[in-house]
Amino acid sequence: MAVSNTITYRTEFETILQDRLDRPTTFKEMCRITITNERAISTSYMSTTPAVETVTRGTGHIMKTFAETAETLTISTGRDLGLFVDFADEAQSPWTTGVELFDRIGALLNEFIENNVLAQHASWTDFDNASIGGAAGNITVSVTNIDDIIRGVKREIREANGQMFMSKNGVGFVWRAADFELLEAFVQANGFMTADAALKEGTVEGFRYLAADHYWSNDHTTAAGTTHVFAAVKKIQRLGILKKTYGRAHTIEFPAGDTNTYLSGTSYYSRVDIGHLTPTGHVGIVFDVNVA
Repeated sequence: MAVSNTITYRTEFETILQDRLDRPTTFKEMCRITITNERAISTSYMSTTPAVETVTRGTGHIMKTFAETAETLTISTGRDLGLFVDFADEAQSPWTTGVELFDRIGALLNEFIENNVLAQHASWTDFDNASIGGAAGNITVSVTNIDDIIRGVKREIREANGQMFMSKNGVGFVWRAADFELLEAFVQANGFMTADAALKEGTVEGFRYLAADHYWSNDHTTAAGTTHVFAAVKKIQRLGILKKTYGRAHTIEFPAGDTNTYLSGTSYYSRVDIGHLTPTGHVGIVFDVNVA
């Protein structure tokens, strides 16, 4: 004979919202960031550089001229996110707290910035398979050529006379996750102390190898079979962020539902406004690595 009771089991509730799988962001490491309340940030570069002249003793010096060209970074691209929670739901749910919601909003806005920075590839210098000695076209990244890519980028920086900036700021690569895995395999197979450390501990974003800093992102732009990977002298690509809105957390009770009603609850809201500039005079040391 089967005996069955109806039992109510004790339940344990977590007190925080489910941890979110945040995408990585690299823009704070790779870009020169200006946080300001101004809409436009003006700069200039010497677009016509004078040439030195031969000195002839006893003759007059020939004066030369130069020209400056103005460039402007305009902060005009904005995104926002607001989440509404009914008062009753907020009271009865242990997960729906302002802290957790703002944490999620902030992560999503930072992911937007990351995606937008990497979408600037059209203003960078192309670097493709011909740049590492192969036929023109996209690079198929592999364990055997990933070091060639790193060395090739550094060579082109030197050829563009960017050694001073490279020594001062360093070089950074923002790989795809699959590329980063290949780099890890290469590091583990080469060298002595570096390979031993990589075998024991693995590698994490931001590690330094071949005199370059290596990161990864899932937000690279992909179109027509080409993925645009970011490599550059660090802090050359410009990013402007509006100070008044970035990181501000707004809590609004009884937000308007329409022209005649109000919603019985709380709105958690934040926004970000950004702008970009690849300086014309330095575009030769910022690269769009075309990979397959």
